[in-house]
This record gives sequence, structure tokens and C-alpha cells, in this order.
Amino acid sequence: MAAKHTVRIIPHERSISVPEDLPVLAAAQLAGLPLPHSCRSGRCGSCRARLLRGRVEYAAGPPPGLTAQECDAGYVLLCQALARSDLLIEAHAVQSVAEAQIKTLPARIVRRVPLAADVMQLIVRVPAVEALEFQAGQYLDVLLAGGQRRSYSVANAPQAGSQFELHVQRVPGGLFSEALFGGLREGSLLKVEGPLGRFIYREGPEPVIFVAGGTGFAPIKAMLGQALAAAPGRALRLYWGARRREGLYEEALVREWAGRHARLSVHLVLSEETAAVAHRHGQVHEAVLADHPDLSPFVIYAAGPPAMIAAIARDFPGRGAQAQCLFLDSFDYAAAP
Repeated sequence: MAAKHTVRIIPHERSISVPEDLPVLAAAQLAGLPLPHSCRSGRCGSCRARLLRGRVEYAAGPPPGLTAQECDAGYVLLCQALARSDLLIEAHAVQSVAEAQIKTLPARIVRRVPLAADVMQLIVRVPAVEALEFQAGQYLDVLLAGGQRRSYSVANAPQAGSQFELHVQRVPGGLFSEALFGGLREGSLLKVEGPLGRFIYREGPEPVIFVAGGTGFAPIKAMLGQALAAAPGRALRLYWGARRREGLYEEALVREWAGRHARLSVHLVLSEETAAVAHRHGQVHEAVLADHPDLSPFVIYAAGPPAMIAAIARDFPGRGAQAQCLFLDSFDYAAAP
């Protein structure tokens, strides 16, 4: 049996018992303490916390979501950190980011709309008296049997109230996605937890570049919806990449948005399919670099597969992207707690 250590988490003032072979984040979730998280693979940095006392190790070495400077400053990523002693950790509540209470609520499936062969638009509604307040870019966890959960970004802008749009990609053998593409129908009842995540849109005057890979378009769609509803003036650029054209499953919508809003430019990129006249060929982050030798004027939001996020984190700072203006959300498949 693995040895256990006591982990005290402030400002929650909660102490939990954590086995040495279980990451701190997973132990906190099992203890009912919702902490900020997203990819659970150490890439996105959403679960970053400050280690005030004690020692942790990482099974696969320092995670890519932490810079050397952050490690030196005492930060750890809870999704990968293994306790090697009793710990004192400062992990700020998700509420401090979302300015909203995290809730666990029933959610009824209102509509299922196939957007592509492997992408389903899922509309769910929580009780009106328990409406979730969230910010564009955040996500909900769908709670499954056995303590498992799957995370899905909210794709609608925050004005929608008690109704939420999720984009679910079918994963072979996926506990939730296979059920959704199979037997789950309108009227089925789910349980969700949220809002969660630190990947949020921030208003401001600076021009914005949005980068989406595949279903990473979901949080970007919410951000665009909010940005386009705001007062005109902020220039917006959307780069959306997929392997083949069907992966750009809401191409007609974003082109319609661009037609109505002169301040929005849309760039669609295909990596495997021969590019049509209206599409570019290659990797989506490379299209951004080709168009913008200097990224220093921009705020950048990027969501998508880990390889895309890693490439952006590696290459964009060299073109002037400022750390405080570069926000990343890595869409890893969730691991079971």
C-alpha cells in the first residue's frame, strides 16, 4: 500500500490525505475539493499552485506547462505533482477567476446536432433557479460513474444563462462520447460541475489573435461571441486549423460572422487535405507566424491539441508574444482520477 501524506490547501483551509502514487489534483477531486484544472497532462498550466512547504516529484520529469522561472518561484502543477512529504499548498479557488460559484447540478440534454462525423453539438440546460455564471473560455465537467469525469468547453457566450453548448468529439472507447453518439438522447439527464478553468477572455483595446485546432474551436467560439457583442473597435483575427475540411465543422458560421463584422478576419488552415481556394495548407500556428513577423501588439488565445499548444508556447515568444498576453488551453484526453 502506498504511503500517504497530509496536504493542506490554502486559502480553502482543507487538509486531505494523499497517497504517494496519486497526483495531488486527483486526490483533491476525490475529496470533493474542486480546484482549477484542464488538460490533466501537465501542459496547460491551469492547475498551477504555489508549494509553500514540503517536497513533490513528477513521474515523467518537470511538466511542460511550467517554465523554469515558475519552478524556481515554487510553483507546481497539481495534476502531475506526487507528494513526497506533508505539503502546504496555496491553490486559489476557481471562484477568484470566474467570480462565480462552482456548482454540481443536473443538466438535461435539450438537443444533439451532428456537426461532423465525429463532432456532436450538445445543448444542455441546468435548472433556471441554479443558473451557472461563467466566463467565455471556461468549461464544464460531465460527471460519470466511478468518479470519472470529462471536460468540455462551453461554446456559447456567457449571455446564454442556464443553457450551454458543448462540442463533443467522438473518441473510440470514450466513456461519454460513445454514449452520446450511441444511446443518449434528448431528455436524458446528466450531472455537470462548473464553471471551471483559467482560460478566459479579457476585454481590452489590443488586437486579438484566436488560434483553434479542431474542437479547440469551442472556447474560441464563446470568446468570439463575447468579443463581437462588445463595442466595435477591437480587431479580431481567427485562425482555425484541422486535418481535413470536415474538421472545420462551423466554417459557414465563422465566414458569416466575418461578413457581418469588418473587424474580424478568418483564416482556415488544412494540414492533410489539399487546400481549396478558400483554405490554406499547413499547420495553423505556422500560418499565424507567416502573417505576423511581430506578435508583440497582440493578445493571443489558443486552444487545441497538445502538439499545437506546445508549438505555440515554443515559437510565439520568439516572435514577440508577451507571456502575459499569451493564453493557452491544451485539449488532452482526460485521464481518470
